[in-house]
Amino acid sequence: MKRIFATLIAFVIALPAWAEIEIEEVTSPGGITAWLVEDHSIPFTALELRFRGGTSLDEPGKRGATYLMSGLIEEGAGDMDARTYARELESLAASFSYNASDDSVSISTQFLTENRDEVIDLLRTTIHEPRFDEDAVERVKAQILSGLRSDQTDPNDIASRNFAQMAYGDHPYGTEGKGTIESVSALTRDDVVTAYDNVFAKDRLYVGAVGDITPEELGALLDKLLADLPETGKPIPDRADVTIPGGVSVVEFDTPQSVTLFGHAGIDRHDPDFFAAFVMNHILGGGGFESRLMQEVREKRGLTYGVATYLVPKDLASVYLGSVSSGNDRIAETVEVIRNEWARAASEGVTQKELDDAKTYLTGAYPLRFDGNGQIAGIMVGMQMDDLPIDYITTRNDKVNAVTLEDVNRVASELLDPEGLHFTVVGKPEGLETTN
Repeated sequence: MKRIFATLIAFVIALPAWAEIEIEEVTSPGGITAWLVEDHSIPFTALELRFRGGTSLDEPGKRGATYLMSGLIEEGAGDMDARTYARELESLAASFSYNASDDSVSISTQFLTENRDEVIDLLRTTIHEPRFDEDAVERVKAQILSGLRSDQTDPNDIASRNFAQMAYGDHPYGTEGKGTIESVSALTRDDVVTAYDNVFAKDRLYVGAVGDITPEELGALLDKLLADLPETGKPIPDRADVTIPGGVSVVEFDTPQSVTLFGHAGIDRHDPDFFAAFVMNHILGGGGFESRLMQEVREKRGLTYGVATYLVPKDLASVYLGSVSSGNDRIAETVEVIRNEWARAASEGVTQKELDDAKTYLTGAYPLRFDGNGQIAGIMVGMQMDDLPIDYITTRNDKVNAVTLEDVNRVASELLDPEGLHFTVVGKPEGLETTN
């Protein structure tokens, strides 16, 4: 059985062409809503559960509690300790995975149809009766603390922490969701239980299912699995005030290369100009080797192996970020080139050819995202959390194609702020120093 499951995963669970994916909204008898892509060609189903709030729900002074809790869910449940639980999961040839991010806690499940009932029984026990044994709490804490100590010597993590603190201040986004060495060391089992109570509730639940299951079967499954959850959890925090001053922050670190994170305020996912910004970003820095920044920074000047930019529309704030690494003796020039390209795009916009090429790539690459049941279930849940319509998959490329040159160039002039661009540089950069 395990070999069959591994084969299904290895060869990717094929579904109809992405444009033919039909999503159905299912409401269980108990009132739980899910999105379903029904496909009975293979006896296999992927189920994605996501709870809005994530690590942003940590109590004051308890940073890292939600992240720790998510790592403990699989460490025993009901009358099963961690070892017994792991054996039971393996015997069912099923897969459970857990993740905590700034905005959500997710549980991803994949199982064969023949084991569905047993898997859902185990998952129900996992969600409703986590043990949070003291020895497991200390073991997982130790693992997290080891990672945090490693992060303290990672230039990328240092840059990310410093930029987030500057951008978001006292908001939960301003600190690492995994916590700090100090905060995690002080966490107790009671803190883990509080984090669990904050997260697992119906008022923040989103569900996606893909595979060999009917709407009626999914409805019954959802009630069995989730009907007993509390109606409400901890309130979601307010939106963050994004404060990113233009300039440079240098964090001294002994390394031959300076790692740099740069950015300024971004654009919300629901802004009418989001798709224009999305296409513009592809041209400026999100399009790999064909982007302007890669051409100017790497291809023409050899200042880096790679530079990339990306829109980051989180639930409670939106920023526009980029990253680059370069030798300490060349990072000042790299920063100058990036700022100049930012200014050129803002003032001159892009060309029709750049726009046409970006549309061709973005619409052609989109179907490649739908390469398996688990991937599609995750996409559907993300769509729900972003309040996108159920037909978004089939209309998304139309939205990209509808972007005009005028749209892109107007948004570039409004969104791109070369003077407000901030560079957090970790290393020993020559010719750069903190300006604010």
